[in-house]
Amino acid sequence: MKTTKIKELLELTNDELGTKRRDLKSETVNLRVQQESGQLENPARLRQVRRELARIETIFTQRKQAAAQ
Repeated sequence: MKTTKIKELLELTNDELGTKRRDLKSETVNLRVQQESGQLENPARLRQVRRELARIETIFTQRKQAAAQ
């Protein structure tokens, strides 16, 4: 799975971002379980998912700050 670029994330609505965040958190849990059991085929994917989650959280924070002004 490829990572999503920030421009693509910015075009999504809050609902779509929330769904994507939930899916990525679920994937993170699955990847960690695979890592603990020694079955993780692509260790770099865990890092990609964490970074994409951080991007989404940043967008949510920016939107909240913009709405508050």
